[in-house]
Amino acid sequence: MNKKNREDNLVISDKTFESRLMIGTGKYKNMKTAIESIEASKTSIVTVAIRRTHYAKKMGKSNLIDSLNWNKLWLLPNTAGCETAEEAIRIAILGKEINKRVGQIDNNFIKLEVISDSKYLMPDPIGTLKAAEYLVSQEFSVLPYIYPDPILAKQLEDIGCKTIMPLGSPIGSGQGLKNLHNIQIIIENAKVPIIVDAGIGTSSEANQAMEIGASAVLLNTAIAKSNNPILMAHAMKLGVISGRECYLSGKMNRKTQANASSPNNGTLKLI
Repeated sequence: MNKKNREDNLVISDKTFESRLMIGTGKYKNMKTAIESIEASKTSIVTVAIRRTHYAKKMGKSNLIDSLNWNKLWLLPNTAGCETAEEAIRIAILGKEINKRVGQIDNNFIKLEVISDSKYLMPDPIGTLKAAEYLVSQEFSVLPYIYPDPILAKQLEDIGCKTIMPLGSPIGSGQGLKNLHNIQIIIENAKVPIIVDAGIGTSSEANQAMEIGASAVLLNTAIAKSNNPILMAHAMKLGVISGRECYLSGKMNRKTQANASSPNNGTLKLI
């Protein structure tokens, strides 16, 4: 790999990250496993549900946010659990204060989730757009989670969102990339990073997302609910790296017929 590819880092809102794998923090059996899995993934960005963290703090319970080294990791607060734009805005403001508390004074990132559908957990496009518009006006770096709708993706980019995060399939389902064609359209039309978020269950699916040109993937359940989360985190790291390098390399064109690898001329003649 040449020097340019070795330095191929993810850039979001002028902030540079070495890893293109982003990790969630829910559903682990215990805090020790979560910490060791995050370490094994070599992630640069960890997303934390602010509502869960705030609740734990009110109840006097320890939480993962107090146990990670934020000198090495970038905190991405998320608005999981918010059903309306108004709720998401309030939680986003709280998230910025938590960023300051861990020492990331300049961190204005927010992963925006507005989900009113409790059964399938599909994001609300209207609520997401409304909340994003306000948060962008307040100088947040907004990373919105959406159904892979190319029109909505472009609208969110046009109002100033720093990435677009289309789902591969429903949250926690492990169904993989059920919306591959739409995600490809979003990638082709975007001028901001596209991060595939939700539904990835295996390293091959993470690999596939990167092969089609996604800038990064975000996942949680695939690691947390595996039999060996630490090993799975390592596998996801390798899948993302492999997929990115495949994308940068430029795959060969498919052909309808076989094409021998060895030349016909100069072959040994048998008598």
